Amino acid sequence: MPFWQKKGVTCVHFQGIEKFEPADALFLHVDTTVIPEKYLAFSKQFPIVINGGVRDISKRRISSQTLCRTDNFKGKVIVKTDQNCGGGPERSLARRKYLPRKIHRLKKHLPWSWSGYLPPDDYPIFDSPGEVPRAVWWNPKLVVEKFLPERVGDNYCLRQWVFLGDREMSQRIISSEPIVKAANVLRREIDIPIPESLRHARAAMGFDYGKFDFVMVDDEAVLLDANKTPSFNNKTTSFRMALFENLSEGLSSILENRHLG
Repeated sequence: MPFWQKKGVTCVHFQGIEKFEPADALFLHVDTTVIPEKYLAFSKQFPIVINGGVRDISKRRISSQTLCRTDNFKGKVIVKTDQNCGGGPERSLARRKYLPRKIHRLKKHLPWSWSGYLPPDDYPIFDSPGEVPRAVWWNPKLVVEKFLPERVGDNYCLRQWVFLGDREMSQRIISSEPIVKAANVLRREIDIPIPESLRHARAAMGFDYGKFDFVMVDDEAVLLDANKTPSFNNKTTSFRMALFENLSEGLSSILENRHLG
């Protein structure tokens, strides 16, 4: 927003949908896996809605490697939450209400395969589907996927693509652990190529802004996660700020393509 404001763009932040102010464009930045219908209805009041086509980013919606219990797959598998980011945003909202809060406390004492609660940086990996706890297959909060890692020697890779309009930034992260996270990164490679298949997937899903996590397996891109509200830590280096400024320029391409100069 500061980069947009420097260029004379007036930015108004809506906290919820209780108030309405006319604007040329609305950035639908709602941190839930599925956008509530009332937010979609609210967004229809604006001539341009950025990310308005992205309504559901659940794993069952975006993943091509999910498995059923009856599938004849012999390799390793990984269990994830169907909701984005381990379902954390939805749990935070539920804790604000008395009954869901009580249910949440009860579920914390259940095994993860029954509760469906998993930290997003610690998804369990099994050598075969037969080793997955039976309760997982019947739990709608969980999904089982083929575990398809990208390897460099003994290490694991995760590729990330962040985009806004026609601007983007990308990196490949190398780690010694199969679940790649900030704490176990060994090195990063900046400005990696983005496969055309992912660009087509982005267009098909209606993403104007977001972050795709993916790997390359046998020269094919495998999408692991699609996030419409990516965030970054607060380490503001000059290099990082230059990347963010470049990314912010993508807003202009969206507005111009939708006939708002």
